[in-house]
Amino acid sequence: MKFIDLHCDTLMNTFLYKKDDMYETDGMVDFKRMKEAGQLAQFFAMYMLSPDVKRYMPEAEIDGVLDEDYIAQLSGTLQRNIDRYSNLIAFARNAEEMLANERTGKMSAFLTIEDGRSVNGSMENLKRYYDMGVRLISFTWNYANCFGWPNSDDLKVMGKGLTDFGKEAVGYMNAAGMLIDVSHLSDGGFWDVAEISAKPFVASHSNCRAICPHKRNLTDDMIRAVADKGGAIGMNFAPIFLGPDPKCEDSRVEMMSEHIRHMIKVGGSDVIALGSDLDGISGNLEIPDISKMYMVFDRLAEDGVGGDVIEKLAYKNALRVMEDSLA
Repeated sequence: MKFIDLHCDTLMNTFLYKKDDMYETDGMVDFKRMKEAGQLAQFFAMYMLSPDVKRYMPEAEIDGVLDEDYIAQLSGTLQRNIDRYSNLIAFARNAEEMLANERTGKMSAFLTIEDGRSVNGSMENLKRYYDMGVRLISFTWNYANCFGWPNSDDLKVMGKGLTDFGKEAVGYMNAAGMLIDVSHLSDGGFWDVAEISAKPFVASHSNCRAICPHKRNLTDDMIRAVADKGGAIGMNFAPIFLGPDPKCEDSRVEMMSEHIRHMIKVGGSDVIALGSDLDGISGNLEIPDISKMYMVFDRLAEDGVGGDVIEKLAYKNALRVMEDSLA
């Protein structure tokens, strides 16, 4: 089944491990396996390196780089590979371009930013990223920035909403045709987006807090709010966002099925999507790379989910959000 994945960290790894070619790699996502899996589109995140990246990636080769240079390197790597493998994949900025690529037998690559700190409170920077082809921005990662505050165990931080710039940016991105991503955002920031946004928004890689209590996951009220706005939630494959134990190291398809079926129960079948977070996660992964995505669909079928609903998860809901929000 063809599918759209709303989030992976593959571009980060091309930088950290000095690997330029994206056709066949030892990572979790590459063009060869995407094609073999029947993938329709991949949202490639430019994850902004955190100050403590060496703590959890001690083997990475990091020379120290300014945010703008880093963005130029990652976006350049993606474009070089698209040019190099133009028979397989093409750049896309909206649903129309993605569908045009599909008609020529090509997959699509979307460019996103995870952690909007490099916007630095400037609408001109937002416009520049739009002109670069960026069509989704995750407002925060684990640190406060010009948009707002991050998801946190600190209730005071968690309750903080968007900054004045963040609120203004919601309207700007709605008008421009860029997706707002609330994954990693504080609960207060989430509710500001839900109130202000006139367009559908996404949680590109988040799960259900009712099943896994990690604060990065969404409450039932949040799931309903995303659904009411016509948005989508990309299911995250990371063990810590799947299991009830915060020390969980297992990521299994039955756990994914439980989260998806809970999203359907709470928010309806139009809210579910995929946001694997591959190349940014670790643990005992039953789905170790993008080629095994079919295992999610097979498990859902075993659990009684109908084929029409599985298609919504795979690509139809993400496509609808793109049609409603991207330009």
